Amino acid sequence: MTDLYQSQRAMRNMRRVAMQRGVIAILDIGTCKIACLILRFDGPSEFADDGVGPMAGQSSFRVIGAATTRSRGVRFGEISVMAETERAVRTAVQAAQKMANVRVDHVIACFSGAEPRSYGLAGEIDLEDSVVSEQDVARVLAACDMPNIGPGREVLHAQPVNFALDHRSGLGDPRGQIGNRLATDMHLLSVDGTVVQNILHCIQRCDLELAGLASSAYVSGIASLVEDEQELGSACIDMGGGTTGISIFIKKHMIYADSVRMGGDHVTSDISKGLMVPHAVAERIKTKHGGVVATGMDDREMIEVGGDSGDWEKDRRQISRTELIGIMRPRVEEILEEVRLRLDAAGFDHLPSQQIVLTGGGSQIPGLDGLASRILGQRVRLGRPLRVQGMPEAAKGAAFSSSIGLCLFATHPQDEWWDFEIPAERYPARSLKRVVKWFKDNW
Repeated sequence: MTDLYQSQRAMRNMRRVAMQRGVIAILDIGTCKIACLILRFDGPSEFADDGVGPMAGQSSFRVIGAATTRSRGVRFGEISVMAETERAVRTAVQAAQKMANVRVDHVIACFSGAEPRSYGLAGEIDLEDSVVSEQDVARVLAACDMPNIGPGREVLHAQPVNFALDHRSGLGDPRGQIGNRLATDMHLLSVDGTVVQNILHCIQRCDLELAGLASSAYVSGIASLVEDEQELGSACIDMGGGTTGISIFIKKHMIYADSVRMGGDHVTSDISKGLMVPHAVAERIKTKHGGVVATGMDDREMIEVGGDSGDWEKDRRQISRTELIGIMRPRVEEILEEVRLRLDAAGFDHLPSQQIVLTGGGSQIPGLDGLASRILGQRVRLGRPLRVQGMPEAAKGAAFSSSIGLCLFATHPQDEWWDFEIPAERYPARSLKRVVKWFKDNW
């Protein structure tokens, strides 16, 4: 735990240095594509330390380089072939550097997969002085009972989502306020440690320094949910190629994240198997003619399957759009049913607003919003990410919501517990150290 705390602190310091230099790269490592954006900052004003809380929103940065390449060696959002992924990352970063005409050393990356698990923690302390100081915030975060996240897992996000001072709850930043007892609620997201190590190793092999790491589900939510949705309670469903990420926000904080190990690639492979065509042809048919709701017209709309087997009869095959929808719909329904189970388990029904926002490349299938509102609940909309200065037109769609969210996360990260100076004996843990600490604090 201590190593992780130190490495996250080191990454935060690196981020600060990169922002002072003026450029930083954003890397979205996906199953279908690897996207790299290069951001330029317009001055030192925007990284003055803000209060505890989410600070997403347009800050003074511009995208000056953008490139995507087909992802290779990544399955279910996790690296499966290191050399292939390294080559794809290098290609994307070099192309973005060429467009921006600058060289970057630091990247902030996001990834899906890695079996995320969410925990809600709580901690409280008595204040020594009646005014809440930075040190008191560090102490209350350290007082949270650390759950047993299991061997081989690491903490990716540990964010205070609420503070309470005496009987007043719902405080964003308690520093400087007066009271006797400070309590906090913290959301902790753990992921499979080996996936994180692989990403770290891959980025180092590309001669880059990692200045931050985030969950794709989290950053997609930042980019796709509008302010009132983040405030009142909404879920962002990020339908990627290999995984579908789920994040739930309320009071502008993420309180739950999960992922389903299925995505748009599974729909493509179903088409590939059903029509017996190569994966690339299946992808083309899906994006050009795909859908999930059949109408009477679709029986008459014929699609050239094509092929290059050399057998003229086989290569001139045609199928109706109804048949294609018949292949795609069951898989899309399966993904949405799985998402529904995760939302039910998270207690999504109890939130004041139950808005669901679909984003990610897989959300662009025609008719998906109608099908999703039948399976997930009434209030479903398709989300497009926020507009960011300098973003090329081709990269403004739903497929880039995690890349754009990562830009916002990079420039305005929410405070996490490694942003506070927590003395060594105060790491969140259930142990004898807690008793010793209590004696030290009180005697």
